[in-house]
Amino acid sequence: MSDTSKYHLPHGTSADGPYDLVVTPESAGWGYSGLRILTLRPGQAHALSTGDSEFLVLPLTGSCTVTTDGRAFELAGRTGVFASATDFAYLPRESEALISSAQGGLFALPSARTERGGHPARYGRKEDVPVELRGAGNCSRQVNNYCLPGTFDAEQLLVCEVLTPGGNWSSYPPHKHDEVRTDDSGNPVESELEEIYYFQIASRNKNAHEGFAYQRVYGTPERPIDVLAEVRSGDTVLIPHGWHGPSIAAPGYDLYYLNVMAGPGQDRAWLICDDPAHGWVRGTWESQASDPRLPFGAKENQ
Repeated sequence: MSDTSKYHLPHGTSADGPYDLVVTPESAGWGYSGLRILTLRPGQAHALSTGDSEFLVLPLTGSCTVTTDGRAFELAGRTGVFASATDFAYLPRESEALISSAQGGLFALPSARTERGGHPARYGRKEDVPVELRGAGNCSRQVNNYCLPGTFDAEQLLVCEVLTPGGNWSSYPPHKHDEVRTDDSGNPVESELEEIYYFQIASRNKNAHEGFAYQRVYGTPERPIDVLAEVRSGDTVLIPHGWHGPSIAAPGYDLYYLNVMAGPGQDRAWLICDDPAHGWVRGTWESQASDPRLPFGAKENQ
């Protein structure tokens, strides 16, 4: 029996007050990862209490000011997720913050429950966000690595964006990170992380109707899960465990998703394991070029 209805949250079905989406560890049925999507009208402000979680304030569309502990972080933001990477703000647990926007906008608030609080509130520069082109051919995609080991320090939160041109496959080969495993030499090869995928979709034809994409999640015999979701802008898919991928962008429709990950590991590692049935696909990329449509926003930024 399919688990799609349990783990696929269509746009608006998990809204609460000013939030278009609220995913908490409790609502997801796990322990760490969370995400809120906040809409602010022009001149509007929102008070955020982080409680037992660390947060990012990540503009999807528009700009904002994040005020906390007597400091104000001015986030220039962006015109949309396909235009460029963005600057952002980090908020530790047990913080009080005010998010205000003169022009209004849409803001992602990824979070991770943590017992630690050693990192202070601070600003993340857009220029310091590593932008990576991953894969090749029709598996080409762009990854904006905001808050990962080696790119930005946090307690347990990991955040990146993946942008996939229409017709391409992303999150492929399918992979998982749902248990702590080591190889025969004792080297770590997989970490335990819960993951959230939040989607937006753009059309290359401005007069076209709303686009769509597909997200696959499937399990092992020991831990079954079966999700095949047709996703549209504002939809979310929860991945508690199992192989996830591909994320398939329909031809003509560019696909964006925000990845939020967190887990119990204290070393904040992101180690994945490919499905051995499909991992061989990586070897085919050596003879293929990256999709010339990447990176997104290159023309606009010239």
